[in-house]
Amino acid sequence: MIDFPEIASIPLAKWIDKAMDWLLVNLDGFFDAIGFIILQVVNGIEGLFLFVPWFVTVILVGLAGWKLLGKWKTGVVFMLMMLLVGSFGYWELAMRTLSLVIASVVFSLLIGIPVGINMARNDRSQAILQPLLDGMQTMPSFVYLIPALMFFGMGKVPAMFATIIYATPPVIRLTNVGIRTVDQEAVEASKAFGATPRQVLLDVQLPLAKPSIMVGVNQTTMMALAMVVIGSMIGAKGLGMEVLLAISRIEVGRGFEAGISIVFLAIIIDRITHSFSETKTK
Repeated sequence: MIDFPEIASIPLAKWIDKAMDWLLVNLDGFFDAIGFIILQVVNGIEGLFLFVPWFVTVILVGLAGWKLLGKWKTGVVFMLMMLLVGSFGYWELAMRTLSLVIASVVFSLLIGIPVGINMARNDRSQAILQPLLDGMQTMPSFVYLIPALMFFGMGKVPAMFATIIYATPPVIRLTNVGIRTVDQEAVEASKAFGATPRQVLLDVQLPLAKPSIMVGVNQTTMMALAMVVIGSMIGAKGLGMEVLLAISRIEVGRGFEAGISIVFLAIIIDRITHSFSETKTK
């Protein structure tokens, strides 16, 4: 009576394994095509970051901090952070991590914003997608590495694939919430003047929902940065790999340097992306 009855057990793991086997056999070409596209995008961004001289990147980051946040002191702090990352010897790895983050965010936004718009305009879609998003956000991030590894092998592509799954829900949710909370009087007024549904969306709902959408972009970016670090476990080169090596070799100093470099990138990315949502509300 203490043990759970075996007759009531559900072999979910076996069903999922069979589904994965079917996907690998029947959709191998499809996943190869997706992997090729993802790899080309991330390699292009990475090549650009590594091509630009370090001092140019430092200056651009400082200017972004000054112009977007409105304080020259913030720009100076950003520049000092980037200089510290370089002084630790992690400049190239930081650029590789940053390229993975940006590429992941680009794909996440291309998927998330249209899906969020569809959720906002269709109650049935929201009812279906809501529990899926709950699962995507609450599922341990390490779980995403398993199918990504099976579909794409080791390297940047599986890390990107897992990151996109993990980082997309915030922008979907906040796009949906932003559009649904737009003042209905503004929507009705635009319809009264003869606006088509597309014009209502592009000219009224999306502009008014921009602050919420930009918060979603901010959250997606931060989650992508966190996941890219975890992605180093399956071969994605970057600062996460240094943290992993420091753990395996019990090198506290090395781990701290790599960790604080990730923190600096996170602060810079967070402040810059968050500034867009703030400027839209002024």
